[in-house]
Amino acid sequence: MLLSSRLFKSMVTALVVITIVGVVALILVLNTSGQEDSSAEPTIDEIIENSFETEEITTDLKNDRFVRIQFRIVTNGKDAKQELQKRDFQLKNILIKELSKMEESEFQSGVANLESMLKLRLNELLAEGNVTEVYTIEKVLQ
Repeated sequence: MLLSSRLFKSMVTALVVITIVGVVALILVLNTSGQEDSSAEPTIDEIIENSFETEEITTDLKNDRFVRIQFRIVTNGKDAKQELQKRDFQLKNILIKELSKMEESEFQSGVANLESMLKLRLNELLAEGNVTEVYTIEKVLQ
């Protein structure tokens, strides 16, 4: 009886240790594989594939000066790019409204602010994915 009791305790202890080691290994494998994928920077080909180039937009500023501007908007996937292309009219509307509030000096020095605002406003609209970056690719003040 003493031998079987000791053998049973040893088997239970071994099973508990094996289970704990298995759970720890599983947690480590799941966490490290997820970190590598999320921290990987997209390649230039992926950026181009998931980006949308706007048409050239001409509108007036607050002080009756005209501006011609064009953007390349990078999304995090093909679905977001397709949705953004469908929402082109909303993109133009946002730009016209925002640019009509800007003075010439604000426009000349605040293109980065305009890009940030555009990114934020577009992310509020998109149901599929999001905008990761906005680049100004043409800017002319007349």
